Amino acid sequence: MKWIGYIGLALIVIGAVVFFGVMPQRFDATHNAVIPHEAYAISDDARALHATIPVADLHSDMLLWQRDPAKRHKRGHTDLPRLREGGVALQVFTAVTKTPRGINLDENSADTDGLTVLMVAQRWPIATWSSIYERAAFQAGRLDALEVRAGGRFIFAKNKEDLQAALDSGALAGIYGIEGAHPLEGDLGNIDRLYDAGLRVMGLQHFFDNELGGSLHGISGGGLTQFGRDAVDKAVTKGMIIDVAHSSEAVVRDVLARTDRPVIVSHTGVKGHCNSPRNISDPLMKQIADAGGLIGVGFWESAICQPTPQGIAGAIAYAVDLLGAEHVALGSDFDGTVTAPFDAAELAALTQALMDAGLDDETIRAVMGANAVQFFLENLPAE
Repeated sequence: MKWIGYIGLALIVIGAVVFFGVMPQRFDATHNAVIPHEAYAISDDARALHATIPVADLHSDMLLWQRDPAKRHKRGHTDLPRLREGGVALQVFTAVTKTPRGINLDENSADTDGLTVLMVAQRWPIATWSSIYERAAFQAGRLDALEVRAGGRFIFAKNKEDLQAALDSGALAGIYGIEGAHPLEGDLGNIDRLYDAGLRVMGLQHFFDNELGGSLHGISGGGLTQFGRDAVDKAVTKGMIIDVAHSSEAVVRDVLARTDRPVIVSHTGVKGHCNSPRNISDPLMKQIADAGGLIGVGFWESAICQPTPQGIAGAIAYAVDLLGAEHVALGSDFDGTVTAPFDAAELAALTQALMDAGLDDETIRAVMGANAVQFFLENLPAE
């Protein structure tokens, strides 16, 4: 009867290979898809303009996935080679640390966590399986490791000087953010620890209400809690930038009333252009812009309704008319379990679409990167 034991062992081995070796890559490939398309037609004028732009993007979730960011991949949207091929000079890498099961745009509770299995399958450190803080710290460490391995092609930018050095040298600058501040785990001291790890953009909520306040997709619809107010105050004092993407409108209003520092909405659509529960109201967007804020226009359907280069260009054009060109940027949500019309290597297709939509070269240069670069040069802490 030894053969029964051998069969059982073989099944265990096969199951482990599938769970640890196949499942993470398959999940990544299916959840971070690119819409099949023929090669986009890009004119010589568009290519020439694109080559002059320090492209910047306010939101990528690349750190969540088990692929080497230093190498080019056929799955997902971003890696260092594709970002550089697309002309990206500045990328905000945002850590996803918890998502509810059955995630949706309307209402989610904080009672479940859909990421633990993925983290086990990707062989993340055991501490990350149960600690949201450790998940954020681990992803910051991935940027540290990328900087070491990239041979000068990537700089983990923690201050204005780092960003300027990257721009001067032609390296890709990476800024680290968190998608929702639940990694604080109710402890203001974790702001100091994450700051020391490189955190410079602090999102307040993701798809559920947390200790800081209500999510746009949560249950309460509430504003900042006392802990949330204290956390915002401390983050701002340390020179962090507050990101209100996914925050309830009450939280956004509370933040605007609490600080004179400009905030960002790192990845979003504009509700007057795409009436989606993913987007906050136009008047509130206008308040963010009037306070010096920056709005990153996303690339996926629930944000812009039409996930094509022309659809993104239309959303950007609407935002420019509503908010002013100086307050509009890119917020792709690449690798954020969204389906995009192109990957990072194909960003020149968006420059072409913006030209076709009638935007002038100065406006295109601003929204494709110059606005975000200037924003971070002004608002990152000094060395």
